[in-house]
Amino acid sequence: MPETRFDEWIAARYERLWPELFDPAVIDPAVDVLAELAGDGPALEFGIGTGRIAVPLHRRGIPVHGIELSPAMARRLQANDDGADIPVTLGDFATAAADGPYSLVYLLRNTITNLTSQDEQVAAFGNAAAHLRPGGYFVVENCVPALRRLPPGQTTRIFMATPGHFGYEEYDTATQIAVSHHHWTLDDQHAGFSSPHRYVWPAELDLMARLAGMTLRHRWADWHRTPFTADSPEHVSVWAT
Repeated sequence: MPETRFDEWIAARYERLWPELFDPAVIDPAVDVLAELAGDGPALEFGIGTGRIAVPLHRRGIPVHGIELSPAMARRLQANDDGADIPVTLGDFATAAADGPYSLVYLLRNTITNLTSQDEQVAAFGNAAAHLRPGGYFVVENCVPALRRLPPGQTTRIFMATPGHFGYEEYDTATQIAVSHHHWTLDDQHAGFSSPHRYVWPAELDLMARLAGMTLRHRWADWHRTPFTADSPEHVSVWAT
């Protein structure tokens, strides 16, 4: 099972550490698309966290269940009045089971890369397919590996530089692992956080979906359904059973 690095300290400050993720301009388009794909539901979120997406989706009247590796993040979700009745299964979303079936399973914000081996990522696709009813959808939001932005011989890329948050990644192309480093200034104190990720290309995800018996239906550059191109830094991909 992967090791969770989202402890009590992170869970209690999650919205403050990554405020850009909680901007309504970021959340609302994602929830619009997921609600459309879910239909009457129910929906299952892999890596539900503190409910950033699950809570507004639940408010739309769609039953939501979550799988979450971090007990601290799950407790934070269920301490929220709007999240108290969202059931959460504690475990690794590559293997944990939740009562189903579901019309939608979704996995957002690069969380697939928290699984740091190809076998684990393949298992996550198989687990998603096992939870879906016929014709159901699996949605993954993920970055496109930024290797083209690295000059020859360089292995480090800065992805965030603000007065309160500095972040950079170190790439090992031999192992397909990128280690993300975050440094925050919060309440006049410094805090650091690092985590390894197995970066993965859209084409590799398509093969994982095929192995799980799913077919690509849509790939967009964002939640506004902007066409995906070779220059898109991110993608939202939708596979169907």
